[in-house]
Amino acid sequence: MTTSIHNPQLRLLNALRANNKPIMTFMGLPSFRTAQVIAQTGVDGIIIDCEHGHISDDSMHSAVAAIAAMGVSPLVRLRGTHSDLVKRALDAGAHGIVVPQINTAQEAEAIVSSAKFPPQGLRGQGSAFPGFALGIDTPTYIKTANETLITCVQIESNAGVQNVDAICAVPGIGVSANAMQDLVFIGPNDLALSVLGYVPAKGDEPEFVDAIEKIATAAGKHGKWVGRLSNSGASAKEHLKVFDTVAISYDIRAIQDWYKSELQVARS
Repeated sequence: MTTSIHNPQLRLLNALRANNKPIMTFMGLPSFRTAQVIAQTGVDGIIIDCEHGHISDDSMHSAVAAIAAMGVSPLVRLRGTHSDLVKRALDAGAHGIVVPQINTAQEAEAIVSSAKFPPQGLRGQGSAFPGFALGIDTPTYIKTANETLITCVQIESNAGVQNVDAICAVPGIGVSANAMQDLVFIGPNDLALSVLGYVPAKGDEPEFVDAIEKIATAAGKHGKWVGRLSNSGASAKEHLKVFDTVAISYDIRAIQDWYKSELQVARS
């Protein structure tokens, strides 16, 4: 496993490799056109949210194709850890997967096994779609997928924090076990709920700060990229001083915030 393979279609991966601090966002609305609109904004990656969003399997396929066609990296946040969910997302052509609520090294190992073709894993081959989203033919896709697709795990619970060193030590979380090719993502809201018992966190609670620092330290120790959710451009700017990438807000929240803001002005 090396990091020598370069595909210009893989915008998020290439930006991470170049330390360009890429910015992503979440998409929860099931629309091909919504995917296109968001992809035109300048983001480097869009996480299609099959965990909390209103995204069906069909909508996920359409969004992956629409986003990739705009030169942006589509990632799919799964609704669970089952191997079928990994397979469906990657077979649709996702440039990577985001897996929520990873609490143990064993869970991380199972995800890696499902996401990698043999001999690194047990992923089966049969879909003609992934190559479309990466701009390559199927044989090239099979040959390069293990190195070029991002497998991102979310640490967002007290159990995950306690086991974060072992989770980050799992070979194959990301694109290469031997280089800065892996991504650990912090879900601050669920993390606050688990660690503090409430959301949102104020941000300065010692337990919350310690949990985030522990995750970031473990990621760095094991050569992983680390990212987190940011709720605004201002917070994203601050977070990018520390983190390798951020996901800024959510399409649903963006629509709500715009209407709330403009309605306040209109009614003032």
